[in-house]
Amino acid sequence: MSKPDALYKVEGHVGIISLNRLDAKNTLSFEMVSLCRQFIDEARTDDHIRILILTGNGDTFCAGADIRDFISGRLRGWNFKNFLWDGLHRMVLSLEDFDKPVIAAVNGPAMGAGMDLALMCDMRVCSEKSQFAESYINMGIMAGDGGAYFLPRLVGIGKALELLLTGDVLSAQEACSLGIVNKVVPHDRLMDETMLLAEKIAGKPFLAVKMMKRAVYQAQNDTLRGHLDYISSQNALLSETDDHLEAARAFLEKRKPVFKGK
Repeated sequence: MSKPDALYKVEGHVGIISLNRLDAKNTLSFEMVSLCRQFIDEARTDDHIRILILTGNGDTFCAGADIRDFISGRLRGWNFKNFLWDGLHRMVLSLEDFDKPVIAAVNGPAMGAGMDLALMCDMRVCSEKSQFAESYINMGIMAGDGGAYFLPRLVGIGKALELLLTGDVLSAQEACSLGIVNKVVPHDRLMDETMLLAEKIAGKPFLAVKMMKRAVYQAQNDTLRGHLDYISSQNALLSETDDHLEAARAFLEKRKPVFKGK
């Protein structure tokens, strides 16, 4: 029996999705996208899960689309449109609606749609062996999975256009210097370092974490006045939570707070 193209497991309060198409460098498949969407929905509705990690098994994060699918016609014309609109794009939108933080643990090359998979996460920790490229232009197509949306927000329009129009490959350190990734770590420490970050965030007041993430993204499409009004309303609600009161008491009592996580 063949192994599924994506796997899901839970460690503590952390859900981990692993791309698992090892024989094809974790290139995208219909099954992989469907499974990832299913796992995202599962993590979204599971109150035990406070943070999600997306990574790849093997030596590649994701090499993008499978070129063989373009040649065969599986990704051509309306088949391509449906794969994106009814498949991969719904995964992007599922992550947009996902209030809990999502970290990409980039274990190797992230090319084309693979880079976009990393960009659609909230944070990126990458192995020193990772590489990034918006390589769509080399195949004569556009950045198809949110890259033209996410990348300018990270590096500015000028640099984003350079990367999108050249398809240049970035090393892990180059991606970090541009602000595309949060940190570069030794390859054999990737999951350990990513879990340390995930567990640190998971240990914070859970409702405040979710509201903080929502506030950051809401601010990207709002006026300053609208954003501040939103923040004042959300803080009024958070000030009534047990976690906020526990944090205040612990500060005054010079002890570590114990959060209920609700």
